[in-house]
Amino acid sequence: MSNFNKSLCDLLKARFSIIYIPTFEENRLIDTIDKIVKNENEIKTVRTVYIWTVTNGFVPGPSDASVKSSGDTKDPMKALNFIEKCEDNAVFILKDFHVFFGIDNRAPELNLIRKLRDLSPVLKSSKNPKSIIITAPREILPFELQKEITILEFCLPGYEDIMEVLNEIIEANKATGKIEINMNEYIKDKIVKAAQGLTLQEAENAFARAMVEDGKFDINDVDVIFEEKRQIVRKTGLLEFVNTPVSIEDVGGLGNLKKWLKKRNNSWLDKAREYNLPLPKGVLITGVPGCGKSLVAKAISSMWKLPLLRLDMGKVFQGIVGSSEENMRKAINTAEAVSPSILWIDEIEKGFAGTSSSGDSGTTARIFGTFLTWMQEKTNPVFVIATANNINVLPPEFLRKGRFDEIFFVDIPTIKEREDIFLLHMVKLLKNSKARGNFKLSKEFVKKLAEITEGYVGAEIEQVVVAAVFEAFSEDRHVEYEDFIKSIKNTVPLSVTMAEEILRLRNWANVRAVSATAKEDQVEYIHTKENSDEKKNDDMAEGVYNSRGGRTVDI
Repeated sequence: MSNFNKSLCDLLKARFSIIYIPTFEENRLIDTIDKIVKNENEIKTVRTVYIWTVTNGFVPGPSDASVKSSGDTKDPMKALNFIEKCEDNAVFILKDFHVFFGIDNRAPELNLIRKLRDLSPVLKSSKNPKSIIITAPREILPFELQKEITILEFCLPGYEDIMEVLNEIIEANKATGKIEINMNEYIKDKIVKAAQGLTLQEAENAFARAMVEDGKFDINDVDVIFEEKRQIVRKTGLLEFVNTPVSIEDVGGLGNLKKWLKKRNNSWLDKAREYNLPLPKGVLITGVPGCGKSLVAKAISSMWKLPLLRLDMGKVFQGIVGSSEENMRKAINTAEAVSPSILWIDEIEKGFAGTSSSGDSGTTARIFGTFLTWMQEKTNPVFVIATANNINVLPPEFLRKGRFDEIFFVDIPTIKEREDIFLLHMVKLLKNSKARGNFKLSKEFVKKLAEITEGYVGAEIEQVVVAAVFEAFSEDRHVEYEDFIKSIKNTVPLSVTMAEEILRLRNWANVRAVSATAKEDQVEYIHTKENSDEKKNDDMAEGVYNSRGGRTVDI
């Protein structure tokens, strides 16, 4: 018996009078309730199921077709009166009764709320076991009923439920011979895992859509399942489904971080459980702005082939008082619903800074507490990527072990990393481009550019290449070596304008974070005299160029 089935069975046997189950899956819930109340071995007293809607009133449940009609009970007050007078051992399922509790500027119907409060003790003391189950797509609970109603979570369908639907739709379409079905147990496992987080109806829709798109049903249809998940994310308005072509090969340098991520690929599959490995919680990436933190988040999604969801903290905090906490819970539930997934929170310090402040009546602190608790206790495969520029404003409890698997510090690129970054952007812009012309891309030239751009971050290197190509474009010619040199001379790197801040970041990272740069890439180029005169004008700048942030470890 599942956890939900056991919990509901216990509540019914204990004669809980009113149970609230928020779910979109009415049919699956009704089938589940019907099986529970008809199982004499578990519930002891078998019960009749009555289902109420405002359009039909009470009708018998799936297994109670022989039960006599309840008469005219479309009116909600008449429905509650019917429950009070009914002498059957029964469960009364009220669909969408939450609309009478006050919703979307609609005033609560106080007479119905009062009637439910009056009914509660009557049901508990009745000689026949009777319980009300309210089911609705959303949770609306008036203050007056908080002590009378018990809320029970109806989980999304599990692996076995979705596999059953998949097998049914495969068998049904095999019989027609119109769909080419290429399935084995491995492909079925991948399809079902991709569909986890969908309702049974959504999963069935996704399988049907996959079949009709090309007349086939095979491993390539995993992307169709993900598209159905994108629909769920779009409907929340809190999360953005990031669809990006960025691969891990598009990230220059950061070898240590890349190696760590590659080792954890497929860690949400069953084969990882054979090693008794826990699900990875997430990673916090901090460091100098413009060094590729956000790019890494996008690349992980491509490497792991998991949906990437970006959480906008601004949307979490918008709305009426009390809605921010609900928005955070909704965002978390959505991320879990489409799991396995990656939840990306960009510049997380802007959302959770100042949690000790009382200026917002403690809203930030409560949201922060909700997020921390979820990070610590989550069991669904949701990998959290948090990026931060200013780590100092984050609360210390956010950084302790157990929240994230690791904290990585992304520093200003070393000479080897700058070579990789230059090569990436030059190949990207010059390949199949008029700008290429007779320009020959040599290792020697790339190395020279890397040597004279010490202190440049990845974003600045990209703009150096872009600016050089714009020089060629503006004069309608192919790019030349001098265009890159000119672009470099016209750029003031962030390491000069933010020298003090970068040193502070490095001092923090030296004892609290792991360097994202591979150990073999951390040998930095030593300035020539002329380069030193241009860029090292004071002791602070000297420190920025020659010290590295983050512990050096072999991952």
